[in-house]
Amino acid sequence: MPSLPPLPDTATYRAWRADPSQWLPAARDIARSHGLPDGDLQPFATGTNLVVALDDRLVLKIFPPMLRAQFNAERGALTQLHGRVRIAIPEIVLQGERDCWPYLVITRLGGILGAQAWPALEEAEKVRVLGDVGETIADVQRVPIGELSGIEPSWHQFMQRQIDGCRARHTRLGLAAKFLDGLDEFVGHAVALIPRDAPPVILTGEFIPENFLMSRQRGNWRLAGLIDFGDVLPGWGEYDLLGPSAFMTAGRAPRVRSLFEGYGYTNAEIGTPLKHRLMALLLLHRASDPVRHICIEGWQDRAGDLFELAELLWPI
Repeated sequence: MPSLPPLPDTATYRAWRADPSQWLPAARDIARSHGLPDGDLQPFATGTNLVVALDDRLVLKIFPPMLRAQFNAERGALTQLHGRVRIAIPEIVLQGERDCWPYLVITRLGGILGAQAWPALEEAEKVRVLGDVGETIADVQRVPIGELSGIEPSWHQFMQRQIDGCRARHTRLGLAAKFLDGLDEFVGHAVALIPRDAPPVILTGEFIPENFLMSRQRGNWRLAGLIDFGDVLPGWGEYDLLGPSAFMTAGRAPRVRSLFEGYGYTNAEIGTPLKHRLMALLLLHRASDPVRHICIEGWQDRAGDLFELAELLWPI
């Protein structure tokens, strides 16, 4: 029986994962053990875990032992959101474990991956889709958090950890000195605006094109599905506005307004305090890397400090 090996660290795992021939035999055997299709497995190159399409209906997702927390988050989120959101999300077909590697078999959603579709959309279509994204974020956050409240760290603990490591992180990632110079002051000012003890909502942390499925509906591109819930955490809802803000809005006012209005914000709620909260949250996001993630051409030359950068990102 093909086995999944013990791996000492994340770097070793990533190198091993990069060669599907090393793990596809085990994936095939897992599928066969459940009487599922195993003749034409199609591995997905992106993502963190081992993900393979069994056919056009089912996906097998295998989590390494070191990322068991992602398995628990994904299983919990799909269970909690099932039947409670309008957007299509995968359904759990079965779960199991092989050699201490937990796995899920989930339904495969239809549509085109957002990362493929988004660049080719006309501007009006991008504005419309961002409205869909805002609505979907709000829809997810209206679902009771249930057992997901037990995911660790708590929002308060998460925020403190991110604050403590913020300067070191952005120094390492190459944020320009003019932004680093004001980072501590900005974060200290803006963090006071972010509730730490508000009732938490479900956050995916990754409302980005790589985790969307899109389709044409009545001739228009629309958001059709949402995938990848391994990074779910409970917390303050605005955190999930950061993915589309960094990767999709491109500092264009109609796009930003469509996202915010879809989320449910009124004109009175869209202003400087919101921009400063979002800027702080962007710096504190677990995947924060402004140098590589902000999709505004020349933004490092167009903003003189973090206050100006907030205005550039959210020009309302």
